[in-house]
Amino acid sequence: MSELEDMLALHIRAVGLPEPEREARFHPTRKWRFDFSWVDLRLACEVDGGTWTRGRHTRGFGYRLDCEKMNEAVILGWRVLRFTGGMVQDGTAITTIERAFEVLTS
Repeated sequence: MSELEDMLALHIRAVGLPEPEREARFHPTRKWRFDFSWVDLRLACEVDGGTWTRGRHTRGFGYRLDCEKMNEAVILGWRVLRFTGGMVQDGTAITTIERAFEVLTS
């Protein structure tokens, strides 16, 4: 788990949201995992680091693999929120997750 993921976990606790599962597998045959997931809501979050440094998520093959993973998640009924490191750091990620909780639990 990355520092960015640990930071987002801290933000989740700080605002009082339910504790997510971390690194939980979601696919019946592939070893794909979500960084954070709330199974009862079928809500997941992915933190994509290295977006400005040509990290794995922004290079061709890595991006393709991410697309396959996200498409399968949607087919299986998941809502997946994706965040860059900057979005975690500036608070955009946690406010987006809070908004998702408002919509999904109202």
